[in-house]
Amino acid sequence: MKKEIDHQKTNKNDEANLIKHVRLSINEKFQDWVLFKNGTYIIFDHAETILDIESEALKLIKEFGPVYTGSSSDFDVTDLKKTEGWIVSGHGYGIYTYVSPDEIKPKTSNIIKIGLFGRNKRDLDGRNPIIIHINRK
Repeated sequence: MKKEIDHQKTNKNDEANLIKHVRLSINEKFQDWVLFKNGTYIIFDHAETILDIESEALKLIKEFGPVYTGSSSDFDVTDLKKTEGWIVSGHGYGIYTYVSPDEIKPKTSNIIKIGLFGRNKRDLDGRNPIIIHINRK
């Protein structure tokens, strides 16, 4: 039983750490965003016009999250200034994925490797979307 409790505590710590890094990666003018389990997040420019931000985030991640064979492999990788790691963006406006340096083995700044890893995380969130945080202003 203790191991189960410790495992749950570790997951909560991991989620809190992910939320912290994502918060630091987002321009402060954007206060409305939804974060998924594997690090993909969606920023909403005009959240006040959206009745249910959770449902809208789930709709968008199901549409733009999964990566399909033969789909565009275009992505951009951005180095972060306020925290360590990178943001991977691709198709789907306002959808980004945080990649921690701890996730890349061996530690490298290889843009292709980081981008592909981020796309894989986004695919996981698109196929099994689990929201871990909703940030509202």
